[in-house]
Amino acid sequence: MEWSDLRIFLAIAREGTLGAGARRLGLTQPTMGRRLRALEAAVGQTLFQRTADGFVLTDEGNAVLRHAERIEEEALAFQRQLAGRDHHLEGMLRLSSSDWFGATVLAPVLAEFGERHPRVTVELLTDARLYSLPRREADLVFRIKPFDEPEVISRRLMHIDYALYGRAGTTPPDRGDGAGARVVTMDTAFAEMPDALWLRKVLPKAEVAFRSNNREVQARLCAQGAGLAVLPRPLGDTSPGIVPLDIGEVPPGRDTFVGYHRDLRHLTRLRALLDLVIERLAN
Repeated sequence: MEWSDLRIFLAIAREGTLGAGARRLGLTQPTMGRRLRALEAAVGQTLFQRTADGFVLTDEGNAVLRHAERIEEEALAFQRQLAGRDHHLEGMLRLSSSDWFGATVLAPVLAEFGERHPRVTVELLTDARLYSLPRREADLVFRIKPFDEPEVISRRLMHIDYALYGRAGTTPPDRGDGAGARVVTMDTAFAEMPDALWLRKVLPKAEVAFRSNNREVQARLCAQGAGLAVLPRPLGDTSPGIVPLDIGEVPPGRDTFVGYHRDLRHLTRLRALLDLVIERLAN
């Protein structure tokens, strides 16, 4: 194995195509392809699945990725120390969270992290699916479901309160049954979430006007007068045009957990970001 080929491997894994990886390293696409084939021959495994959309890591590729990133981290640390700039961090971190949490809660912390460590590139993936840490789909994951994978290091990060919101000027509905009220709630795939169950319990006769798995969409619909919505307070309290409504009972809150693969526990840039997240958000 040529150790320099790991740079080729990492560039393709991060960029997704030979062309983009070549531009990242200042090499030609044929050179990238030739070096990748040499690496795969050396390790005796196919590291990428070639698809119409680009290169996707195989299970063997994901295993190599963990080791290659550790080697890269040590090499960069060695270079920084020799150059007398060991305080600089470099590399990439991939994060995953829900859409509203990423936009409302994480974005300010990530901006601060970027000012402190401008050579670290942070990629934030926001959608409803749970990204896998064991398969290295993400380096750091924020979610409301606790982690139970044995290879994942995790902790409870924060508790988030929820509230019922309506467009500014809305009269709170009668908690008795909610007859005549319209609500915006989760889609059917998430109908058993605690806030959706609470809404059906306290306003059983309310008409469901809209469903969405996107909290920011729910907030926008609420602001347009489409219906009442149960939202996380960090989102609802900062969304223009809506106000919390007091009906004598508050929705259940949720805990947020953060986790990362144990193989990354010594990755300096991940530790730096996690420390800042905990400092700014943990309660």
